[in-house]
Amino acid sequence: QVQLVESGGGLVQAGGSLRLSCAASGRTFSSYTVGWFRQAPGKEREFVAAIGWSDGVYYADSVKGRFTIVRDNAKNTVYLQMNSLKPEDTAVYYCATAGQSIGLMIARVRGGDYVMDYWGKGTLVTVSS
Repeated sequence: QVQLVESGGGLVQAGGSLRLSCAASGRTFSSYTVGWFRQAPGKEREFVAAIGWSDGVYYADSVKGRFTIVRDNAKNTVYLQMNSLKPEDTAVYYCATAGQSIGLMIARVRGGDYVMDYWGKGTLVTVSS
């Protein structure tokens, strides 16, 4: 059984930074694309960023230039470095994995298909002004 555990959320002032972690157990990330998603109260879940095994990274327009997704396969962990945080970034952040290319994951989520192989429980990020 694969488990994903997010950590690193918390309260931060606008303009500050946080680093979220997504740690996996039970199976490595070596064959998985890993994505970060977020959901604010009353809103649909939205894509934030994704990283493939060897086929690149992709960011939502709303976070380009501010967020960076990286992976440490030795630690079986994917990170989301969030800089220049805005109140609009307030949400529960989730990581998810899928055994597919990053291109396919992006195409699927853009079409409204958010089915993934595994989801974490989420970590809350609150950005105050």
